[in-house]
Amino acid sequence: MTKDHGPSIKDDARYEKLREHGYGKEKSARIANTPRHTAATRGGKASDYEDQTRAQLYDKAKKVGIPGRSRMRKDELIHALRDH
Repeated sequence: MTKDHGPSIKDDARYEKLREHGYGKEKSARIANTPRHTAATRGGKASDYEDQTRAQLYDKAKKVGIPGRSRMRKDELIHALRDH
């Protein structure tokens, strides 16, 4: 029987299994709260970084908090996003 982790965890059994496999609490919760049908359809839909504009890459870098992004060229933004 799985433990109830409260209303913040949607799939308690999935959460526990991920924790047993060594995932952190935050990552396990994020995965457990993603509906399975949504996760399966989203994968591989992102366009290549090279196909995006510098402005689009800048916005992504801003969302993930990459420092110094305003001074970066497109190729530097791509490198920073891939290494983040």
